[in-house]
Amino acid sequence: MATSSSSNSVITICRLIFLALLGTIYLAPQAEAARAFFVFGDSLVDNGNNNYLITTARADAYPYGIDSPTHRPSGRFSNGLNIADIISQKIGSPEPPLPYLSPQLNGRRLLIGANFASAGVGILNDTGFQFLNILRMPTQLAYFRDYQRRVQALIGRDQTKRLIEQSLVLITVGGNDFVNNYYLGPSSARSRQLPLPRYVSYLISEYEKLLMNLYKLGPCRILVTGTGAMGCVPGELATRATNGGCSAEVQRAGALYNPQLDKMLKGLNKKLGKDVFISANNGQMHLDFINNPRAFGFTNSKVACCGQGPYNGVGLCTFLSNLCPNRALYAFWDAFHPSEKANRIIVQQMITGSIRYMSPMNLSTIMALDSAT
Repeated sequence: MATSSSSNSVITICRLIFLALLGTIYLAPQAEAARAFFVFGDSLVDNGNNNYLITTARADAYPYGIDSPTHRPSGRFSNGLNIADIISQKIGSPEPPLPYLSPQLNGRRLLIGANFASAGVGILNDTGFQFLNILRMPTQLAYFRDYQRRVQALIGRDQTKRLIEQSLVLITVGGNDFVNNYYLGPSSARSRQLPLPRYVSYLISEYEKLLMNLYKLGPCRILVTGTGAMGCVPGELATRATNGGCSAEVQRAGALYNPQLDKMLKGLNKKLGKDVFISANNGQMHLDFINNPRAFGFTNSKVACCGQGPYNGVGLCTFLSNLCPNRALYAFWDAFHPSEKANRIIVQQMITGSIRYMSPMNLSTIMALDSAT
């Protein structure tokens, strides 16, 4: 019995090493091996859908995109690439999936995937009302259904089903439900309606319904990010700083929300009997470089590169704003969004991070498992 147990252990260890090596190979940029990639959520992953909408939540003017390959604004709330772009590179996509509203998304480009994200949205439909016309989450899912109909006309029903099942989905939403809803102004409607713990529970229950509706549309791997360190972004430091540091109240919201999100995702996986939902602890990823910026090559993790007022955290990033000369030294690009360099650090943790950052496993392991089956 001892010999058999020892042999089984050796086999298990060898298999894990093989999967890790396979994950490294798989994550090399090989377009022919890439799976379709779909993106849902808010401004952290929007790559231009809001350019086609009548909305104030836009990033289509200088200096947005200043460090992108074209050095021109594309609609991304970044000086360069956002986390969806970088993930698409890591999984070998020939290019990031285009915004679903882009007229260029047609023909074979549809097979790469699509980005449905829209800046300003939240889990709740009343989040972001001040931004006017944005793609709320039910609309994003409706567009995903429309996408599948378009692809069926291109490659047929069976191939479309396979493409969706073998795809990777990223969904990044929830932060706006706090900073652009519950904490909007000194006394928002939601904060008067519900105390914070009950509001968080309500958000989680609504998000669970949303995620199950997404799962029913066919994808089998859905990467779900928690909220970042919301109370530590320059926009919150400028208005709610606690003794010159992160807003204790907004950080409390994240401390309540993220563990409940992780628990909910584990519950869904158990219910489904498989690891569909992958949880990314973005809050901890953010805190790592906020609390110890020099370890990550930053000189500043409080002041935004682009903005004005305290911490450059007041108002929008525009051509009239203060603009730092070296974006690589700043953790935050504008009042609420990480710089491209910070986004690359976040994605690297998603790819190779430990259980502290990724649950039930990191993205390289997920990709290796899927490529081995």
